[in-house]
Amino acid sequence: MKLTTMTQVSVDGVMQGNGGASHEDRSNGFERGGWAMGKGDDETRAFIKRTYQRAGAFLLGRRTYELFAGSWGTWTIGEAADWEPVRQALNTQPKYVVSTTLTDPAWSDTTVLAEDLVAAIEDLKAKPGGELQVHGSRTLTRWLLDNDLVDEMTLLTIPVIVGQGMRLFPDAGQDTALDLVESRVDSKGVTIQVYRPAGRPRYAGS
Repeated sequence: MKLTTMTQVSVDGVMQGNGGASHEDRSNGFERGGWAMGKGDDETRAFIKRTYQRAGAFLLGRRTYELFAGSWGTWTIGEAADWEPVRQALNTQPKYVVSTTLTDPAWSDTTVLAEDLVAAIEDLKAKPGGELQVHGSRTLTRWLLDNDLVDEMTLLTIPVIVGQGMRLFPDAGQDTALDLVESRVDSKGVTIQVYRPAGRPRYAGS
């Protein structure tokens, strides 16, 4: 399976608390949740649904897993009907959660990955099928990039400067060159960019 990530970020790189609930993630004093709510047009929403439908499995960090389990994992057919393809994908495909503290996941078809993560993820990638998808999961996404495990990365950039909150990329960290393979902007100013990691960047004088 190809390992892909999809992340909503603000123009200043924030990804914390992007969802519809203002109280979704208030860690570290964050008070500006829900900044992505209602953003994106019908084409962008269709793009997101198609992405989920390509999944052969999901790989999630613990916090994102618990958020998804408490929403997508409990909703029934008819709730959030416009997003039924997403609900169906998340409830029918295998889920792998990276955690050293989660021991008894309640969401069906969930496997906890706690040790030798590189080998475990490489084994998952070696399986046939659709994509091994990562959604949200800030710490996990950065770790996967640092360990050269990401095959394709999609960023949905929302036209807002949040001004606080945890960002996808740290002030200092691993550098990665990217090839842009797809780019579009919707009628509400949301940009979708699909990248493939391309080794390390070259710098002036190198």
